[in-house]
Amino acid sequence: MKRHLTLLAIPCLLFSIESFSQKLIWSDEFDTNGLPDQTKWTYDVGDSGWGNNELQFYTEKDLKNARVENGILIIEARKDESKPEGYTSARMLTRGKASWEYGYFEIKAKLPEGIGTWPAIWMLPEENKYGGWPKNGEIDIMEHVGYDPGTVHGTVHTEAFNHVKGTQKGKQIQVPSFHDEFHIYAIHWTEKKIDFYLDGEKYFTSENTGGDYQEWPFDQPFHMILNIAVGGNWGGQKGVDPDIWPQKMEIDYVRVYDGIPSKED
Repeated sequence: MKRHLTLLAIPCLLFSIESFSQKLIWSDEFDTNGLPDQTKWTYDVGDSGWGNNELQFYTEKDLKNARVENGILIIEARKDESKPEGYTSARMLTRGKASWEYGYFEIKAKLPEGIGTWPAIWMLPEENKYGGWPKNGEIDIMEHVGYDPGTVHGTVHTEAFNHVKGTQKGKQIQVPSFHDEFHIYAIHWTEKKIDFYLDGEKYFTSENTGGDYQEWPFDQPFHMILNIAVGGNWGGQKGVDPDIWPQKMEIDYVRVYDGIPSKED
């Protein structure tokens, strides 16, 4: 059994896994109060709409929007009249810090609620290997839109299979206690498939179809993203309730393993 580890010249940790031994290879347990660990996380910043006509301004190193309290990461979306669209939030990511090709990714989280919220736990490629979105692929470990409470989405997007064409591959699962209790959202990503899990139970599989990058661009390192969007093409389909803010996503931990138990096919 071999596990290849490559350290890049820039401060980016890249894991390429040929076999799986259930070893924890990266994690953040959020044990230190204050700003999130700057050796592990960076930020996307601004109010460009992010390709979805979202309303929030993403801030950087602002405790109002991203902070650790008592062992929990809090990403908080807030009303802020000083911003053009009236909202701030945070979009944290491991880009340039850590990325992985294959593995088991597990995030324990409690989600915001209310019409206009759009939290996500997801992954994008570290480099622009095949071209712009969706050619490089996207893995949505968890998405939730507040106007459809309790419905959690696990989805992949590629050039051939994406939501613009209505061909995306994914499944929805009901999580009635999404806001009141922590749940574990996870994927197991290998060369052959990506399995999606809720609280340890597999509910969807996206198979490698054997086609080229247009169908399966998941042969390259991806980084992790945690964010709450406000409104947008999907999250804002039923409007944005002005009276629910602030809203927060709470994350107990993010863990990356090089595999799961061998009984899993």
